[in-house]
Amino acid sequence: MSTKPTASPAAPSAGTLPAATVTPMGWMHTARFLTTAAQLHHLPPIDVPEIAFVGRSNAGKSTCINTLTQQKQLAFASKKPGRTQHINLFALGKQGVTDAVLADLPGYGYAAVPKQDKIRWQRVMANYLVTRENLRGIVLLCDPRLGLTELDEVLLDVIRPRVQEGLKFLILLTKADKLTRVEGAKALSIARLQAGGGEAKLFSALKKQGVDDVAQLLWDWSHSDPLLSPSETETVNDEPPGED
Repeated sequence: MSTKPTASPAAPSAGTLPAATVTPMGWMHTARFLTTAAQLHHLPPIDVPEIAFVGRSNAGKSTCINTLTQQKQLAFASKKPGRTQHINLFALGKQGVTDAVLADLPGYGYAAVPKQDKIRWQRVMANYLVTRENLRGIVLLCDPRLGLTELDEVLLDVIRPRVQEGLKFLILLTKADKLTRVEGAKALSIARLQAGGGEAKLFSALKKQGVDDVAQLLWDWSHSDPLLSPSETETVNDEPPGED
């Protein structure tokens, strides 16, 4: 009695991987520089989800991005905090495909930066956060030993309407290795209350604490709901975020 031969499973085409092998951390590792812009109108229109990293200078933003992407120098960490005054975009996705973008916004609040530069960049950042149509989520980095400062609170006021409309939001408490367990739990509890519908997590680049969790969250943000457009597309012309 003869039997019919069974077909072998089709092998994945060259250059592709089975979906099961794609992990959030592996996806983050695909990050590569896309472009830099000194003004909003220099940013290219992008139709994939964009996730912005914001925070005061010295909050550990560049270190966080480099740790998440497993690349030592992807995000530039200036020796003079606050001097980097460009929006830097990094593409995510396998080679030749971009399925999400990370936006590294300039650190704010550093005293050595001239006042006029502070005001200009505060306005640029506020306009970006309010009007960027493909913005899917915002990660606000904060040193938990300092807590949210007045400038952070102003930024929260700027983005609150979009968060209420569904924009993803995370307060990331960096340098968590410098806290005791009790201090970390207290800082996290406070941050969750301040997140106003968003999330809060502890993060340590040194101890790799929270790295996998944040990578998973960013993956979920980028591969879930359809993009949300801002309800208002007018630029912010009122007072920029306050000074130190």
